[in-house]
Formats: sequence, structure tokens, C-alpha cells
Amino acid sequence: MHVPDGFLDAPTSVGTAVLAAGFVGFSLRRAVRAELDERTAPLAGLVAVFVFAAQMINFPVGAGTSGHLLGGVLAAVLVGPATATLVLTVVLTVQAFLFADGGVTALGTNILLMGVIGLWVGYGVFRLVARLLPRRPASVPVAAGVGAFVSVPVAALAFVGLYAVGGAAPIPLATLAAAMGGWHVLIGLGEAAITFLAVSSIVAARPDLVHGARGLLPRLEIRTPEAAQ
Repeated sequence: MHVPDGFLDAPTSVGTAVLAAGFVGFSLRRAVRAELDERTAPLAGLVAVFVFAAQMINFPVGAGTSGHLLGGVLAAVLVGPATATLVLTVVLTVQAFLFADGGVTALGTNILLMGVIGLWVGYGVFRLVARLLPRRPASVPVAAGVGAFVSVPVAALAFVGLYAVGGAAPIPLATLAAAMGGWHVLIGLGEAAITFLAVSSIVAARPDLVHGARGLLPRLEIRTPEAAQ
């Protein structure tokens, strides 16, 4: 999914960079005001490490592109979508500058695709599915898995749309769309499974740390001996 240098022309790359910068600024303000606290900040760091490691495993999918897990919805469900956007931004920036994973000129494109479009669409699907399922702990990882699955092909097809607007590589649009769409549906299944397992384990141990579980889990009632009588 990491877009390399030269796949998109300069105007498109500049446009995606401006959009990405705007969303990152919005996410920073929202994260500070509504999501980050003394509990979620350490968890955000751990999520960043996990997403970084998962994204470093790349494999070719054809038409000069590669695929890997995104981790955006997992991060959003655990620490909130705005904080997750910041996590993905840090991860993608480090990968681009230190590991040449994704082009530096395409950094804004990669942040927009993975840290904004895929992440926020997938998180929106998670919230929708969670509201349709019963209000119990087991519903949270199921909804997270569905959102994670949707996020991967959505991000891939968004890139195809950008390529249709400003593609600069000698690859036919139809070939690129077939490679990105088909393979990323399969990658989405793996993303869904990993997200489901990770969220399940954390919900089982510490549901209070899961941002996406707030308001969805049954409220605990503390009963005193006097109330029980």
C-alpha cells in the first residue's frame, strides 16, 4: 500500500500533502481535547510499535505495487480515531525517511490513504456495526474486525482514484485497479482476523482501555451490602 515516489504527478502529490496536513492538524487538536490522557498515551505508543512492525512486512501484489497490513482501525478502536491518525502519521514518516518504505514525496499521499481515508472509513463502519450488534463485550472485536476488513480495499481503491487523476507511472489504470482491488480484499481478511484477535484479548483483560468500547459495553453496577438487602 505504500505509494513510492513517481507514481503520482507533482500536483496530485502536493494536493494530497495539503489534505493530509489539514487532517493531521485536526486530529492533533481533537486527540488532545478528547482522547489522550494518562491511560491512553502509553497505549498509543504500544500501538505505534505494533503497527510499525506489521507494516514493515510487505509483499508484491502486481503492477509495481505491494501490500501489507494497515493497522489503522485497530489503532482507532484502541486509542481513538484522531490519536490513531497521529500514530499512523508518525509510523509512515519514520518509514519514509529512515527505511525508504514509501516515497518521501508521496508521504502526504500515504498518510491520506492509510491514516485518514482507510482509518476513518473503517472506524465509521466499526461504529455502525457496533450499534447494530448486542451491547456486550463480544460485539466490540467483531465490529472492529468488520471495520478493519473494509478499511483495506477502501484505501486501495482511493489510491486507484488518485492514480486516475494524476497517475505518472507507465501502468494501465485497469491493470492497477485489478491488482489493488483484488489483492487488498484478501489482505483485508488478514487485517480483520488480526484486529479481531488483538481487540478480543484487550477487551477481555482491560475493556476500560479500549476507546471503541466506551458507551457500548454494559455499565457495571457496584452493589453494597445495604443495597442488596
